[in-house]
Amino acid sequence: MSKLLAAFSLLCVSILTLFPSIEAFAEEPAPEVLEEVVVTATKTPVPVSQLTSAVEVIKGEELERKRIKTVIDALRLVQGISVMAGGGPGAESPANVRIRGAGTTHTLVVIDGTIVNSPTTGAFDFSSLTTDNIERIEILRGAQSMIWGSDAIGGVIHIITKKGTGTPTGSAFAEYGSFATLREGMQSSGANGPIDYSVSLSRWDTSSFSAANFRRGATERDPFHNWQGSARFGLKLPNDARLNFNARWWSSVINFDATNADVFGSKAKNKSVILSGSYDQALTTWWSHTITVAQDNERNHSQGGSFQRDLSTGAFGPAFAFTSDLESWSRRIEWQHNFQVAKPLLLTAGYQFREDQANSPSLGADPRILSSHAGFAQAQVNYDRFLLTGGVRQDSYSAFGDATTYRTTAGYLIPETGTKFRGSYATGFRAPTINFLFFPMFSNPNLLPEKSQSADAGIDQKFMNDRLQLSVGYFWNRFRNLIVADPMTFIPQNVGLAKSQGWETGLTYAVFQNLDLRAQYTYTLTRDLTNGTRLPRWPVDQASAGLSYLPVQSIRVNVDYRFAGARYNFPANVGKLGSFGVVNFSATYDVTKQWQIFGRIDNLFDQQYEEVLTFGTPIRSVYGGVKFTY
Repeated sequence: MSKLLAAFSLLCVSILTLFPSIEAFAEEPAPEVLEEVVVTATKTPVPVSQLTSAVEVIKGEELERKRIKTVIDALRLVQGISVMAGGGPGAESPANVRIRGAGTTHTLVVIDGTIVNSPTTGAFDFSSLTTDNIERIEILRGAQSMIWGSDAIGGVIHIITKKGTGTPTGSAFAEYGSFATLREGMQSSGANGPIDYSVSLSRWDTSSFSAANFRRGATERDPFHNWQGSARFGLKLPNDARLNFNARWWSSVINFDATNADVFGSKAKNKSVILSGSYDQALTTWWSHTITVAQDNERNHSQGGSFQRDLSTGAFGPAFAFTSDLESWSRRIEWQHNFQVAKPLLLTAGYQFREDQANSPSLGADPRILSSHAGFAQAQVNYDRFLLTGGVRQDSYSAFGDATTYRTTAGYLIPETGTKFRGSYATGFRAPTINFLFFPMFSNPNLLPEKSQSADAGIDQKFMNDRLQLSVGYFWNRFRNLIVADPMTFIPQNVGLAKSQGWETGLTYAVFQNLDLRAQYTYTLTRDLTNGTRLPRWPVDQASAGLSYLPVQSIRVNVDYRFAGARYNFPANVGKLGSFGVVNFSATYDVTKQWQIFGRIDNLFDQQYEEVLTFGTPIRSVYGGVKFTY
């Protein structure tokens, strides 16, 4: 804790000493900007000032400005989120994200309306997802099963692709750097009449990173290759209607290592195709509807290595030989209606069909399908200073029956002081996955869904003509019927019970027009109520801070600091990992209106640390490139 406070103090003092005084800028009028709108919290557009949920938004401009390659690197800086995924680019650790003390399978991940959580493991592996063509990432913390269904016990991460606007433009870039990294890509977007589009294509190769920590003696290097494409097309139709089509695709290959072992010859291939289409229409002045059709198709092929080297003893021996071939599909159809009954009251009702399917020829198992039907209803009240939201959902599954969830939120605005009080209470559930229900010899067809209760309360405060914004909140979660594998038979059972609680604080400060400061701190207490231990890989203290500075119009400098406290790698508080703090630096220089030079240094001070026990993390890494816009 003392390291954390010292780092924050040093950063804040360093920034403030650059300027004569904060008061000197206190009376400057804030630049006029359109208020941000969030869709994920209610599945309807809501201005940020009227949100009664805990939400954070990462904009595509920020990802581009900081030259952040992957979505998981961006999420490392967000409050309430824990990202512990060692092994380097494309690592098969796997790369999962957890929210507010929940598990890796309790975060629902949505890409342009498509649910991308694995039908077999229940989690989404972020390792191959780059930031190409992303307009915004909306992070919704707390149980959200009422509006989103299964897997949203901890929260929702919604990734939204850019929408083309204005005169068609294009760009291309190339980058080279540490670990023999080479990236190149192109992007184009624009609008013409009723049609708009945004497309991108990129390639990423690296060959000199060891998945197992080289400081433990790993000598073999594990290459990573990734192709990624993204497209969004929109068409305006008569009678206030709109048709949208989204596609994202990637194909990656990586060599991987095992826990505490340098494995030679292991390889994993992954291909994902994510498709979605939606039709929106305003039927009357008070009634609109949206139909969404989405599918995620994932193919994984893995093979074990020929031999391995134990990093503790240095001894060589045979590696675990296996071949895995898996293909899965996740499909969703949803029809949502919105009724503006009166000015302060918006009613939403909808139906959802969801189907998960998996097939593994290498196991000799028959294809398995898990399907569900759901209906949901929600009311939003915006009456003067009072904000209320309430809803209920009923899910009916083919394998285990029904699940009912509900959620209510409330807020109170004080415009005179720029204050908003907010709070929520919700229930959540997570359906057993295909692996848990049908995996040969290690499954349990009698499993029930995992369930949760979630509550939070917070205050958002604005100062200095909205240039300084502070937020503080408390959260509490209780998880029951958690699915845990029996240590003797490895058959899953509904025996887990856990809780989490803590505090989240955030700050954004436009010091003046060309200097922005952002910081957050999360305090999380977790407890496995079956044995009294902390939950694995959950640090009590987490924080991040960053600044973006424009010293002259053509140069921008960004510095980000991330801190994670000590934690345990395994259940029962085994495998302790120490705290760490990492600083990343990036800069861009606009040589002309068309040409830009950019650079990035990750782990600027060469911190030695592990996010996951025995797996590698970057040493000081330097990257540079050029971008051309036309």
